[in-house]
Amino acid sequence: MHLILLTAWTVLWFVLVEPHGGFSWHYLRAGGQLIYQDPSGHGTGGLNLYAHHPELQMGPLSFLTAGLFNPFPEVIGQFLAAALMSLLGLVILVLAGRSAAHHFLGTGTNHQRLRQRVLIAGLAFIPMWIEVAVRFGHLDDVLALFFTALAVRAVTRGDAALTGVCLALAMDSKPTALAFLPLLLALPREKWLRAGLWCAGLVAVAWLPFFLGDSHSFAAAQFAIPNQPASALRWLGVGDPKTPGWDRPAQAALGLVLGALAVWRGRWAAVVLLGANARIVLDPSVYTYYTASVLLGTLLWDVIGQRRLVPWWSWLGLLVLYGSVFAVPDDAARGLLRLAFVAVSTAYVLLWPVRERGRRGRRRRRPPARTDEGPAQRGPQEGGSAPGPPTDPAATPWAGPPAAP
Repeated sequence: MHLILLTAWTVLWFVLVEPHGGFSWHYLRAGGQLIYQDPSGHGTGGLNLYAHHPELQMGPLSFLTAGLFNPFPEVIGQFLAAALMSLLGLVILVLAGRSAAHHFLGTGTNHQRLRQRVLIAGLAFIPMWIEVAVRFGHLDDVLALFFTALAVRAVTRGDAALTGVCLALAMDSKPTALAFLPLLLALPREKWLRAGLWCAGLVAVAWLPFFLGDSHSFAAAQFAIPNQPASALRWLGVGDPKTPGWDRPAQAALGLVLGALAVWRGRWAAVVLLGANARIVLDPSVYTYYTASVLLGTLLWDVIGQRRLVPWWSWLGLLVLYGSVFAVPDDAARGLLRLAFVAVSTAYVLLWPVRERGRRGRRRRRPPARTDEGPAQRGPQEGGSAPGPPTDPAATPWAGPPAAP
């Protein structure tokens, strides 16, 4: 039922926004045309794409995907892309719920309450997802966040190769996904190398041909945008009219440091939120679609990092970062709100006491009475039949062993 409600909520927002959407789709459409060009023709496409078009700040995977819609008329292609991107938002909600269910398996978690958390957090997430997917048509952000959600699912399953692959695909879609790389550290230490190799290999395959094919491709990393009066960067004392040269590296470094600190503190579910916070606190612009990455972070934190029924961080992020655009007319006040949200949410997820996942599992060693996937099997001591032959844990996850303390 919660998925039916979230689907209806998504369709409603899609219908409202789509007639006026696609604000930035022309960037993806142009890049999708250029990347399939033979560079021996006009010399501005193919592997010369970033050298001649540094304003195209999306990753090669985003352009390769956008190019699949180019055979359609522009209006139809944009509509189909918006519909697909909207659908991926629902898939992310399913992935978040499944990740949480697997993470809490064997801890006595009430999975009905977990579904309710996904529903309540999803009601806040969907409007911002439609903002990035439909109103702006930013396929690069959509793919980066989708692959990041897949990486979170792989982390909860302990799949090193899939985690590395998904994080690489996220960075191949949008370079700012680099801030989510500390998710690799949430894996068992003996799996770090394998995951890192998969990630580094696929990033190199996607990006190196452009830099080796034309050394001027590095110009794309120096592309600057105006420093808006409502940015948190202004409150940090940066008055440069355009993006300072140190800003982008500082964003990535801050996201990586905060994410690594979160994993060290046992708060790996906050990695995406902290990476998104690092972006909005140091970014010179204040586009509303930036908030989608923050809302994915609050979604994961609310359903995986906490057990409280009301996912109030998701709604707080929506109201402060998106609601203030309409309710607060003063640019400086909006910038202060952005800075305050980053400071408070970062301090909370890193420092506030959180009930540990395994604490309840140490008192109750058998699986919960019910999970999202189905009822737990009962043994002879609980009035059930004698156990049969071993089953595949992947096929029946509720029958697996309880989570380790």
